Amino acid sequence: MLLEKMLQSQGFGSRKYCQQLIKNGAVQIQGEVIDNLKYKADLKDLEFSVHGENYAYREKVYIALNKPQGYECSHQATHHFSVFELFDELLLNRGLQCVGRLDQDTTGLLLLTDDGQFLQALTHPKKHVAKVYQMHTADPVTSEQAAQLAQGVELRNESGIFAATDVEILADHQLQMTVHQGVYHQVKRMLAAVGNKVEQLHRTQIGKLNLNDLSGLNEGEWMYLSLDQIELAKFREK
Repeated sequence: MLLEKMLQSQGFGSRKYCQQLIKNGAVQIQGEVIDNLKYKADLKDLEFSVHGENYAYREKVYIALNKPQGYECSHQATHHFSVFELFDELLLNRGLQCVGRLDQDTTGLLLLTDDGQFLQALTHPKKHVAKVYQMHTADPVTSEQAAQLAQGVELRNESGIFAATDVEILADHQLQMTVHQGVYHQVKRMLAAVGNKVEQLHRTQIGKLNLNDLSGLNEGEWMYLSLDQIELAKFREK
């Protein structure tokens, strides 16, 4: 791939700007300055630097964020911070998108990518990728409420029955459950349907990708996913 096109694909800017980077000697590969506009880069395991900062070529990016409270999953946040403020300009230039959404007051595992197929694989209603949530509730969770959630409830303006799996009462006001759909405010609405209210909500897992397994990823921090972690996120029961 032409070096200028590679730089464009990595979010460095317009074709003209990338050409200027090369002409100015700002780009190095294996310690060698590349100032030839006709240079073709071998993308396999490619590492390069721009203005002395090192980068690894990534055809697509797959990111896990430990989302803090008070951040919206929107590029044009209105009343709170945007999660995209947590990322650098290079990633934003690549068209980084949230894989599904978490409410501004919901914390936990959020995936982002510039791969449309990956996004579709995790968010299409027919895929039923499991998502595990832990929550603190306004009232103590009863065994009857847990049973109702497992059996399924109706949600206003939605068709069908919405049931959770692996419903577990962790403490009087703490509940964990897995949902397989992704309708608007689903977990909060399901708890309201059984006569309780979610006060704090935290997503711990998508597919088989668990936030606790991501190298101590602290709130507000993000990391690139490995190929194995990408497959864990896509996992769904047959």
